Amino acid sequence: METFEAIYARRAIKQFDSQHKLSSEEENKLLSAAIQAPTSFNIQHWRFVILRDPELRLKIRKEFGNDQSQMTDASLLILMTADAKAWQKSPERYWKNAPKDVAELLVNWMGPFHEGREWLQRDEAQRSIGMAMQTLMLSAKAMGYDSCPMIGFDIEKVAELIHLPEDHVMGPMVAIGKGVKEAWPKPGQLSLSEVVLENGF
Repeated sequence: METFEAIYARRAIKQFDSQHKLSSEEENKLLSAAIQAPTSFNIQHWRFVILRDPELRLKIRKEFGNDQSQMTDASLLILMTADAKAWQKSPERYWKNAPKDVAELLVNWMGPFHEGREWLQRDEAQRSIGMAMQTLMLSAKAMGYDSCPMIGFDIEKVAELIHLPEDHVMGPMVAIGKGVKEAWPKPGQLSLSEVVLENGF
């Protein structure tokens, strides 16, 4: 599917074929595309938690997920998380293939940029999650699959269930699979004149 076609065709689909399975090759293709998304300093701090256990998915759906059927019925359910402290963890590996002078410059800048700025670390982690998630959903659409981003779940409880490390942040979930019901018509996009500004407000 052509890029712009995928952008306009992507919708949040709520009903999935619960019998359909993605192949391991398809999963790998999706996740390999997702990690092409940009991150600040090339930190790549997203962590994709694939919720594969049917009992775990059912527990999340029934107890912490407002009984959203896509949590159990989608072929793939991915919880988007990120390591907010990835900038501290062997940062030279993010630039291992770069020219030495470029790598040294950016690795040495990474610490002062993040140090003591907890809000920035969290914001960068969430920004990276968002870019990877959109890449994932558009890749799914290009492969003929549907997706649904979800934040309607108890973040704290799900974090406990997956043993989320203290230095990580939670993002949305993404359900991916074979949709069985068309999305309703788009409810309405704001006009460009309302959302695009020139040189300030």
